[in-house]
Amino acid sequence: MGITAPFLGVGTSSGYGSCEYRPRFSTTNQNHRSISKFRLPLPRSSKSNPLTSNNTRKKNNTRKKRKKNENGSRCSTSDILRLMDGLQVPVTSTTLSDNHMYASLINDCSDSGAALHLQAHLTRKSPPPPLHLLNRLLLRHVCNGRSDNAHQLFDEMPLKDFNSWATLIVAYAQNADYAEALRLFLSMLHLQDCHVDISEFPAWIMACVLDATMDVGLGEQLHGCCLKLGHANRDMFVATSLINLYGRLRCHEAAQRASLGLSQPNALTWTARMINNSRGERFFEVISDFKDIGRAGISKNTCMISCVLRACARMPDSGFSGRQVHANAIKLGVESHSFVHCGLIDMYGRNGLLRDAKLVFQTFNDTTSTACWNAMLTSYLRNGLHIEALKFLYEMQADGLQPQEYLLDQVRIACASNGL
Repeated sequence: MGITAPFLGVGTSSGYGSCEYRPRFSTTNQNHRSISKFRLPLPRSSKSNPLTSNNTRKKNNTRKKRKKNENGSRCSTSDILRLMDGLQVPVTSTTLSDNHMYASLINDCSDSGAALHLQAHLTRKSPPPPLHLLNRLLLRHVCNGRSDNAHQLFDEMPLKDFNSWATLIVAYAQNADYAEALRLFLSMLHLQDCHVDISEFPAWIMACVLDATMDVGLGEQLHGCCLKLGHANRDMFVATSLINLYGRLRCHEAAQRASLGLSQPNALTWTARMINNSRGERFFEVISDFKDIGRAGISKNTCMISCVLRACARMPDSGFSGRQVHANAIKLGVESHSFVHCGLIDMYGRNGLLRDAKLVFQTFNDTTSTACWNAMLTSYLRNGLHIEALKFLYEMQADGLQPQEYLLDQVRIACASNGL
């Protein structure tokens, strides 16, 4: 490979690739009076070129290795399955260690097409593949985000165990298809051939079903089932799901009873209890719970701080409790969190402390978040400062932010009523 003069970074009149030979001395000899000009030939190969760098050779080697790897990795799932059929790899073993090749192939099916191809291959086998392989393939469909393919495989499975049902129930619950998750759970309980004993239910499946429940009667039956299994008072995930269930259905007294029976409440259960009391507008109890959390030595999180700030904003104490929570947030180092920041602005604004609300707003670094801007604009409108609200609205538009539509309507109404 020849090297051209521009690659070497020199001119064509003095470069290595194209140069003129000039004598370094002058002579009076007539025989040497004129020396013909000639061009030095370019080297025919890069091996004989002394200016070829090692970096160029390394790049060529890297390209060769890359092409070799690309050619060597062109092996699809169908090719592997044909090879396994040619080797007569069995799929009828009941242990996972004997089917590790098929199990590894299932784990590598990161796209839905390969998983469907493997499913068609396995279901054509006679005798059918073992249950643990089908459960693994079912989980692979769920991990790929294809609940429809998982449900199709589930319907075609001749045998199902608890893992089969639980995989599909959790998949629909995570996709917010709560009706289908509950239907599968109730079908699992009533079918005689599913070989599932309710006394062996783990706590996590009960917590998942409780999160999907939207009926009070069914929630109470599940609550009783959790009490019989011993999950309601000992497992914190089940207890949190019970509190959230009753709070979501506006049964605040039942949620309070569920939270009082806990043996060792943690931050998760305390947070659920505070949220439930805040939904029921029991703001004194929210502040009391916040104090009890500190006495119990449980670390406070941003969700707790934002929840108690909502309660402090509605307390008739001129912002005294809110200032204490603000100091607590500064000590914990969470005052810059967006939820806490918006809660502080709302708390000071509801108590008429616009100067403090403005100071908190000015310390917020993320100017692209519209939540704090909307909270500050709402504080101006709530306190009747319509001119300041209008100026603040122009500041938002100058920064490229769009307020919520109902706030714009309030600004228009305020300006029209005041002749602005």
